[in-house]
Amino acid sequence: MNSANQYGDLATQLLTESRRSTATNTLFKYNDVLVRSIIREQRDLEARIEAALAQSAPPDGDGAGDDSDDPDSTLDAEKERRRKAQSERYMPTILLYQTAILRNKRCLLAYHHHRIEFLKDLYWSVGGALPLLLSLPPAQGAGGARGDAGTGAAPQDIRSKLSPHEVDFLRSYAASLLLLRTEAFSSASKAAAGHGVTEDIDLLAQISHPPKDLQVHVRVVRDCGIIHTELGAIDFKRGHRFLVRRSDIEHLIQQGYLEES
Repeated sequence: MNSANQYGDLATQLLTESRRSTATNTLFKYNDVLVRSIIREQRDLEARIEAALAQSAPPDGDGAGDDSDDPDSTLDAEKERRRKAQSERYMPTILLYQTAILRNKRCLLAYHHHRIEFLKDLYWSVGGALPLLLSLPPAQGAGGARGDAGTGAAPQDIRSKLSPHEVDFLRSYAASLLLLRTEAFSSASKAAAGHGVTEDIDLLAQISHPPKDLQVHVRVVRDCGIIHTELGAIDFKRGHRFLVRRSDIEHLIQQGYLEES
């Protein structure tokens, strides 16, 4: 531990980064160096606690082998008093180290919780298209901000900002949602259970801005190939405009391929 710094300074830097991320609505690159430094500080604090406990423990044989029939009981009492005084002398130090450990742990949990919630928002902003989210190219000045599903803007360059564990989380999160949609919200599963549901419930549909019309005018922002809609197969090429049924292309709007015009 650098003598110029105090315990908890590194964790404070991590929280400051999370606050800047919230204020700017931007996902910063995972700060692996700072996280590892805090973990090393945790281990150093644990080692210092163990050393303090070892120093506060009474020496072997210090009063442990005293004969209970020793007539000089005052000597035993004096030894016991010294042992307690030695143990209590190290308690403030141990308490300080333990408090620093708990604070570092809370800061690490807060940092990772913030990033996990941010990644969930990004996942929903692209309509649950995880391959698209992880393959988005960098954009000038985009910085990885949250996408706005209402305007068709998609987040940019997310993969390079994530740690391997965060990528694994996104994949498991997507798999869990897919399992939920299959087992609980699909028409096939409901019909098999005798509930009589004939339409699937789209968990990934945008609900923050309820649609006003069934049909929507869209402009193609990025080529997305031939899409089969209620009106037939449509080749969505960049720059073209179409009037289509919203339910057929809403996921393309969320993923940034189309925008409402």
